Amino acid sequence: MVKQIVVCVLALTLSRVAVSKDWPQWMGPGRDNRWSADNILERFPSGGPRIVWRAAVAGGYAGPAVAGNRVYVTDFVSSGDAKVDNFDRKAIAGQERVLCLDAMTGREIWKFEYPVSYAISYPAGPRCTPVLDEGRVTTLGAEGMLICFDAESGRVIWKKDLPKEYSTKSALWGYAAHPLIDGPRLICLVGGAGSHTVAFDKLTGEEIWRTGTAAEQGYSPPTMIRAAGVRQLILANPVAVNAVKPETGELLWQAPYEATNGSIIMSPIVIGDYLYIGGYSNHNLLLKLDQDKPGATVVAKDKAKKFISPVNVQPFVDGDTIYGMDQKGDLIAFKLPDGEAMWTSTDLIGSRSQGSETAFLVKQADRFFVFNEKGELVIAKLTPTGVEIIDRAKVIEPTNNAFGRKVVWCAPAFAGTKMFVRNDNECICVELGK
Repeated sequence: MVKQIVVCVLALTLSRVAVSKDWPQWMGPGRDNRWSADNILERFPSGGPRIVWRAAVAGGYAGPAVAGNRVYVTDFVSSGDAKVDNFDRKAIAGQERVLCLDAMTGREIWKFEYPVSYAISYPAGPRCTPVLDEGRVTTLGAEGMLICFDAESGRVIWKKDLPKEYSTKSALWGYAAHPLIDGPRLICLVGGAGSHTVAFDKLTGEEIWRTGTAAEQGYSPPTMIRAAGVRQLILANPVAVNAVKPETGELLWQAPYEATNGSIIMSPIVIGDYLYIGGYSNHNLLLKLDQDKPGATVVAKDKAKKFISPVNVQPFVDGDTIYGMDQKGDLIAFKLPDGEAMWTSTDLIGSRSQGSETAFLVKQADRFFVFNEKGELVIAKLTPTGVEIIDRAKVIEPTNNAFGRKVVWCAPAFAGTKMFVRNDNECICVELGK
């Protein structure tokens, strides 16, 4: 009996560890930026948190993914200057790489590289976080090279050159919409006539369905919701927000949208009956979802003094409150359907007003760990009444540039008691356990 109890307790403990130790995709296990670890420090030690290891990497905006004591990160090695921002395109040749690192030491376990020629703005490197699923890792390069690997060995299982196979080209800021695993499908923004979004068999790479046409792909990741009693896949592009059946790609409903310069970036968010999406230059859209059958009604559109216009960072939904970084660089709290700001703050980054200031919001227990573009990690409490800064520490250097300032625009991963984050020179592991 004692042995049975010990085994049960051990199994439960291991189960809890398994839940919190991985960050297998963009925004974590639930694609919601929630970090489930326990025993995390309340404040930083003197001198800041301990850097466990540093591993050399090259350029890129893609955050790392973590699973099974391994870290996966993509980068771009080039001989030219990759610091080109805003709306400038620059042709630059080099090698995109997929790196597998030991999560305990940072040691390289395997590497895969392939030649690529960039013709995009901000050509530092890949944008999309690798996707880990059932022993495979799938990566999407900035110019549309989609590759599925055996996560253990680095063996290529299948690959797709999306622009070549679908007669399209990368958008101004490259392929940046993080692919979504849904059952047997890997769903990815592609582009081209009738193939804005394509579902691939995640095991073989064979096409399952394709849907939609738009002048550009946009950058909004495929997002799954449930409304009217059914699952709906929300696909946003520069001219419309579409809902399709995830199994077939069949259109369920559509709402018009107008994105400035094709800049539709955030994933749609749902609170109650409302779906919200917003983008650059106050192009925002609030829809009320039908509850008897799939459908949506426009409630508000392009409200300049309501809601927010997210650029680089996904807003965070906490209960009935949304916290998000506006294109002006302010952190704003608001609720749906009203959209009025409850408060506005620059405390996470500091009072800089060049625009597109970036801070990634991740919630752990009752507080947030916020990684900002200055390379600082901030512990803060965000509530409907305001911001409380608990502590902050510099953990990595900003190495790229945007709007005339140094930035690091790479989403961190939180796995176990550690944070993993990269710039254009290194990927680091930061200990945050007590």
